[in-house]
Amino acid sequence: MADQVIKVDLESLDIKKQNLEKLKEVFPAAFAEGKVDFKKLEQLLGEDVEKGAERYGLNWPGKSNAIKEISAPSLGTLKPDRSESVNFDNTENLFIEADNLEALKLLQKSYLGKIKMIYIDPPYNTGKDFVYKDNFGETLKDYLEFTQQKDEDGKVFSTNPDSAGRFHSNWLNMMYPRLYLARNLLTPDGVIFISIGKEELSNLLSLCNQIFGEQNKIGVCSRVMKTGGNKGVFFSPNIDYVLVYARDISKSSPFRDELPEKLVSQIYTQVELEGNRKGEKYREMGLYQAGLDIRPNQRYWIKCPDGTLVIPPGSNFPTSTSEGEKVVPTSGDGVWRWSLDRFTQEIKNNNIVFKKTATSSLLDQDKNKAKWNIYTKIWLNDRIEDGRVPTDLITGVENRQSSAELKDLDIPFDFPKPTKLIAFLARILRSDDITVLDFFAGSCSTAHAILDMNNEDGGSRKFIVVQLPEPTDENSESFKAGFKTIADIGKERIRRVIAKIEESSGDKLKLNSKSQDLGFKVFKLDKSNFNVWDGTDPENLDAQLQLGVDRVDASSSEEDILYEVMLKDGFMLSEKPEIKTVDNKKVYSFGGGFLLVCLEKKLTKEFIKQMAEMMPKTESDATVIFLDEGFHDNDQLLVNAVEIFKSRNEKINFRIV
Repeated sequence: MADQVIKVDLESLDIKKQNLEKLKEVFPAAFAEGKVDFKKLEQLLGEDVEKGAERYGLNWPGKSNAIKEISAPSLGTLKPDRSESVNFDNTENLFIEADNLEALKLLQKSYLGKIKMIYIDPPYNTGKDFVYKDNFGETLKDYLEFTQQKDEDGKVFSTNPDSAGRFHSNWLNMMYPRLYLARNLLTPDGVIFISIGKEELSNLLSLCNQIFGEQNKIGVCSRVMKTGGNKGVFFSPNIDYVLVYARDISKSSPFRDELPEKLVSQIYTQVELEGNRKGEKYREMGLYQAGLDIRPNQRYWIKCPDGTLVIPPGSNFPTSTSEGEKVVPTSGDGVWRWSLDRFTQEIKNNNIVFKKTATSSLLDQDKNKAKWNIYTKIWLNDRIEDGRVPTDLITGVENRQSSAELKDLDIPFDFPKPTKLIAFLARILRSDDITVLDFFAGSCSTAHAILDMNNEDGGSRKFIVVQLPEPTDENSESFKAGFKTIADIGKERIRRVIAKIEESSGDKLKLNSKSQDLGFKVFKLDKSNFNVWDGTDPENLDAQLQLGVDRVDASSSEEDILYEVMLKDGFMLSEKPEIKTVDNKKVYSFGGGFLLVCLEKKLTKEFIKQMAEMMPKTESDATVIFLDEGFHDNDQLLVNAVEIFKSRNEKINFRIV
């Protein structure tokens, strides 16, 4: 029975192991005695292997260490902080106060392939952007020292001056592991948007091509961040950039934006007076337009109301003057927008308009200028549903807007991104039920944007934002306003946005059938709630041996332990447990009982029987998790527990931590 009990792995997802398992699944013959046989792999791949000594690609000092950092596990955890949260028990939004590399590692198990959109605004590397002083693989120990959670000198962080010998390398070493881990979190049709300045644009493009694959590059957008100005030597800088990459471009849906109100009011001015579309607005578009691609079935005669036939200009004509008679066009011949079959259907649908005019470009059956033009009806409702293809020049979302947004909330902060930029990027994905991740959250423009969008359209988008508690400058307005860290600014901004929505939309919120998520859970990076053996300290051997007895940290709350178990076993932090009491012991039930967690000690067989009754009797996968201490070294009780739950569900995942 013991082999049916699985220990919950307290480390973050082993990326190297995961990749090897994927490779083994595709190329099992390339493995021998558990190792990769590269010669065999080359044989299996055949001509697709690059064997040249010189290869195209981006390399820099420290790259190999940056790659190793991806596989280095995190032994930390994310502890909940109810006091800084809003509506903790009912929200699915998350604010994670942590080094983003550690956070991304810890999120791998729970959020692998579950994030539809990532937006980040990383340091532009202008010579004074905040970066880490070490090799940019910030460890949990370093983080705890930096945030003064340990009785040691705080870790020193600094800028990355452009006089540094490894100026660009430092930035690339910081970005590489973070982008690699971020890609894992994207859904198969997920997309990442990255704001960047000119300083690292070319490097970031090469880096993303390596991580996401050049074939998954959707594009590079230019954003007008301001207009005018007299700074600079040759040009006054007015734009920055947004790089866009897909997890798998073949699975991503085309982007579509809303129609501008100005376009609607100026162009869709006609109203249908009869038929099944009576009252709908439409615009007219010529059935013939110069420059249409030549297709063989789109040059034919059309009969007008007075009986005359018309055709687009050209030199080739049907041999007879019969309505619908076609000819194969050649270079220089005009064609209709639609084939004859499509035209026949649209005229039945009342979507064709004939108008007499003296300026027609069409020809009649005598090859003279026709007296008619032919138009099609473009319906506003159809266009709204289809949307329009956005351009790669993003305007109307300048930085001055973001300054005004924060001023309205009475929060001082330099260089935030405007919420309308993030709202635009989320909107073109055409889904109001997605999870958006921002792991360079700053003042939390992303969270602000998502809350506003949901308030406007009733959507159920969710956000996960990650921000390091980077100290604010003591001479800054932020510090003077009481914000000791940038993380404090972000949390307070979200609170004020929520309060503003509640104040301005109270009645609307009450009437909305789909309740808006106006809250967020705060989690903070910390050491594990479970004492971990450290064989590197032989002088404290007695203390280390005691960890085997007192495995749970005495300072940890039961809720701290619960969320670590959830996180390390692959359950999302937004999961809401139902708390039940059995025999004066607490049981956390998720998903109608398909996941049961008990963190009590000194369990009994009778209690375990009653707890098992809480789980649905089914053949579907279910999981039960206990503390190892709950069985107080009683192996027989553990064996009985496994048997009891297996009698309830043969597919039970029985775990201890």
